[in-house]
Amino acid sequence: MQRMSLRMFALLLGLILTGVLMGGCKKKVAATPPAPPPPPPEQPTVTLNASPTSVNPGGSVTLSWSSTNATDLDIEPGVGKVAPQGSTPVNPTTSTTYTITATGASGSATATAHVDVNAASAPATASAAAPNMSELFSQNVQDAFFDLDKSDLREDARVALTKDAEFLRSYPQVRVSLEGHCDERGSTEYNLGLGQRRAEAAKNFLISLGISADRMETTSWGKERPFCTEHDEACWQQNRRGHFVLAQ
Repeated sequence: MQRMSLRMFALLLGLILTGVLMGGCKKKVAATPPAPPPPPPEQPTVTLNASPTSVNPGGSVTLSWSSTNATDLDIEPGVGKVAPQGSTPVNPTTSTTYTITATGASGSATATAHVDVNAASAPATASAAAPNMSELFSQNVQDAFFDLDKSDLREDARVALTKDAEFLRSYPQVRVSLEGHCDERGSTEYNLGLGQRRAEAAKNFLISLGISADRMETTSWGKERPFCTEHDEACWQQNRRGHFVLAQ
């Protein structure tokens, strides 16, 4: 009986020791670490471009932009709120620097684009813009030339006078003085009369083409005011003419 009690005691002690040993060998479970905090929002970025960057007054410019991480965008001057990316036309009247501001959860960013507006050209003066009446007259009105000792109109004189009439019809405010001229041959008195007949012949032809007589006056210089002073036929021909002068 005493021997059985000892056996049971030894068995119980063995079970206890086995339990202790097994408990000592059991792995400990590590605690779960806390989750890391989420990363902060990224800083906004933005770009702004202008095309073209130089225009004349009244010209149009296209502003183009793009952004990241922005919830609110504004372009100044004169444009206002815009989408995260896009383009819009502007018409600056003076040289202007446009600024875009992009705002997001993590702050704001800006970008600029400069546009030059060229200075307006000074208005052209009347003399630079177009010939004055004196220049127009000298460019368009032709003299009528005559044969020796003649006052009747040659064919080339009729052609020249027809073009003169076209000019006078285009400028009804113009008045003219028709001068009769002769070459050096013949007396002073004879040439004064011949010069007058030549001036009257040119005037009458213009009247037949519709030019009012009160826009023309005639005078004769005979041989007193030659256009050429050589003593040959080429020079004398230049002096036998009905000459037009713009009347003041």
